[in-house]
Amino acid sequence: MNGEVPASVQAIYDEVLHRNAGETEFHQAVREVLESLAVVLDRHSEYTEMKTVQRICEPERQIIFRVPWQDDRGEVQINRGFRVEFNSALGPYKGGLRFHPSVNLGIVKFLGFEQIFKNALTGMPIGGGKGGSDFDPKGRSDAEIMRFCQSFMTELYRHLGEYTDVPAGDIGVGAREIGYLFGQYKRITNRYESGVLTGKGLGWGGALVRTEATGYGAAFFAEAMMKVRGESFDGKRVVVSGSGNVAVYGIEKVHQLGGTAVACSDSSGYVVDDKGIDLELLKQIKEVERGRIADYAQRRESADFVAGGSIWDVPCDVAMPSATQNELDGDAAAVLAGNGCRYVVEGANMPATPEAVDVFREAGVGFAPGKAANAGGVATSALEMQQNASRDRWTFEHSEARLAEIMRDIHARCHETAEEYGSPGDLVLGANVAGFLQVAEAVHAHGLI
Repeated sequence: MNGEVPASVQAIYDEVLHRNAGETEFHQAVREVLESLAVVLDRHSEYTEMKTVQRICEPERQIIFRVPWQDDRGEVQINRGFRVEFNSALGPYKGGLRFHPSVNLGIVKFLGFEQIFKNALTGMPIGGGKGGSDFDPKGRSDAEIMRFCQSFMTELYRHLGEYTDVPAGDIGVGAREIGYLFGQYKRITNRYESGVLTGKGLGWGGALVRTEATGYGAAFFAEAMMKVRGESFDGKRVVVSGSGNVAVYGIEKVHQLGGTAVACSDSSGYVVDDKGIDLELLKQIKEVERGRIADYAQRRESADFVAGGSIWDVPCDVAMPSATQNELDGDAAAVLAGNGCRYVVEGANMPATPEAVDVFREAGVGFAPGKAANAGGVATSALEMQQNASRDRWTFEHSEARLAEIMRDIHARCHETAEEYGSPGDLVLGANVAGFLQVAEAVHAHGLI
């Protein structure tokens, strides 16, 4: 495909561009899916006749609202909140909330669109949605974050419900923020509706493995991907961008599976530790002290800190981009491939640009798209919803086993679908087509709504 939209879906893409002007991230996400769908439309004329693709590209509901709050100095602040309820064909809308200055409607729509297919691939009964705010929690006190979350939920609550829309966390939204949001929801509705938010604290409805799920899931997917080629993590040198939950627990599972993670990063730069990342030290700095990655290098003799620069300059066998969208471009991809990288597994949402994906494809590098490889988080959120509905609590071992099974099933679906549609080994096409078919069948079953 080489990054080109096939003629059979070009008109659909042109319509998306026209209707969603300026939303470049959303355009990129739609384009990546449309590149895969020509082979589906050739086999299923009913999807063209019923404008199924167009219906899935248009959100069912887009909510934008004002979030006023007071900081610790008594100064009034105004932020903007978003919730895009994209598609509920398979179940209630499900997707995280992101608090970051970069958040705008286009980014939320890109994330929500990806979430539709990611959630479908899990096989769980959940639709796709996403939300957030341009609020920046960095440098804010707990009291300021609480006041912001309470104001945010005062508007959002009316759109939520365990059978309607179930948010979770994302960048800038962890257990602390989920707690404040849930408390305000409970206060307003007078209902202890555990299933209305996931990523909750373990003492009040949260699920074991939810914190670890996205990172663990990406590693499980990578393991399945390598197994098809007769390989494993044993002896593999791994580079993981980021140092949040996805990166930290991706590193943890990589080590457990026999690999060695040698580099990770944050917005200030990256560290290289040829002896392997000391996971306990990394957790202490990032989770307890809320410090910077440079602090790791200062306290670990075998580690070097590189300010700025590209973590993808570090030679590796496996790369796991786990920080943010479009962090790995075509030039970085060429460096990775030139240094002998054999597998790239997306731990974040769309961290590799289309140019990077083309480089990996041409170089024969195995590439796992985020909608498949990082589905572990939302899969475990759905397991949390199951536990909440049944007033049950599963062990860590049981939850992890379910997660591993789901991720291996996702890989198998992507791998088999790619072969069925004439592109063996192309997990991008496999993920897009498998996810689309499941959603499209449900859309048709529900009629023209």
